[in-house]
Amino acid sequence: MPRIHDLCARIQNGFRGRLQSIAIPETKMNLAVANILYRQGFISAVARGNHLGPDAEYTPTTNENIATRRLWLSLKYKDDKPVLSSMSVISKPSKRVIFTVEEMKRIASGRRAKFIKPLQPGEIAIVSTNRGVLDLHEAIEKKAGGEVLCRAS
Repeated sequence: MPRIHDLCARIQNGFRGRLQSIAIPETKMNLAVANILYRQGFISAVARGNHLGPDAEYTPTTNENIATRRLWLSLKYKDDKPVLSSMSVISKPSKRVIFTVEEMKRIASGRRAKFIKPLQPGEIAIVSTNRGVLDLHEAIEKKAGGEVLCRAS
């Protein structure tokens, strides 16, 4: 399983360093999380590329070039302040956090579930379900429980 804590650290450090774009390893999990962040407005673009920069034209990922493939995320700022202020891991390899739909509804409605604090306004949680990687509200709509990966605000 790709490590979600590495992705969270890279994105958070990119915003703290005021970088325009960052490169993350190209995996299905990283692509799914980046697409959620893009749809929610935390980043401005997601592009495939290699370790040198984004691709000008489509290049397929093969066994020969998989080590150099990256996803390039364009970070978003408003009034010279980062749009994403924090991104923290919830589920770790040593302690998996699996929620049912009812527990997800508790978190979304402002109450605690297990040891997880409720979501604040403007905050999202990313969940890995049997229907793919979804935002917490999408997982509730599709009635799919799963592992809560991280939260971003």
